[in-house]
Amino acid sequence: MTTLVEICLEDVGGAALAAVAGADGLEVCAGLADGGTTPTLGFVRHCADAARGLAIRVLVRARPGDFVHSPQEVDVMVADIEATRAAIGDAAALGFVVGTLEPDGAVAVDAVRRLVAACGDAPVTFHKAFDSVPDKASGLALLADLGVSRVLTSGGPGPALEHLPELADLVRRGGDDVRIAVGGGVRPANVARIVGATGAREVHLRAPGTVTAAGVSAGYDDGRRSVTSAAVLADVMAALGR
Repeated sequence: MTTLVEICLEDVGGAALAAVAGADGLEVCAGLADGGTTPTLGFVRHCADAARGLAIRVLVRARPGDFVHSPQEVDVMVADIEATRAAIGDAAALGFVVGTLEPDGAVAVDAVRRLVAACGDAPVTFHKAFDSVPDKASGLALLADLGVSRVLTSGGPGPALEHLPELADLVRRGGDDVRIAVGGGVRPANVARIVGATGAREVHLRAPGTVTAAGVSAGYDDGRRSVTSAAVLADVMAALGR
């Protein structure tokens, strides 16, 4: 069975590289240094245009930090979902990535219900906030009831390699109803091992490279930035025999 590959990115140009490499989907983000936040509509449209045919999943996260969101923050995320759907349309390839928790780590049911409703027919992924859910088996069943069709997880805090048995159990429990996308420290050197040990049908990763600024730095950084690397993309696909 082919393992689907989702590339997480925030750089203009990365979507086209992922499409050429043979990736199956993108998680479109901003602020990856802070764990990811909601991208601009212009960037989402760019990725959708540059990677036609790929699943385009838009991260919706109002701020960095924890996943316990105020009602006002949920309002903002609902508005971002609605604005994205209005700008991009309800194409089959468009999906959303959301996640919000109670202070004890449980799924915030009312907030998730609102976010899923705002997504309409677009498929919904619950992001790595799931790693903090104490009872993951019950959490997975609850998310299925709430209309979530996919969960991105490492199986627990830290990299996926530290939670292979837990991930295998989640993959089995989720089945076709809630697909498990394994992410967290997934790299070309370990992706085949992770897939083999967990039975994962989807993996999620960045393919990072670094470029140096072409012009004069304004002094806000050291002149380097992370971008999607064609070489890392090729290595991931090769490791999976694709």
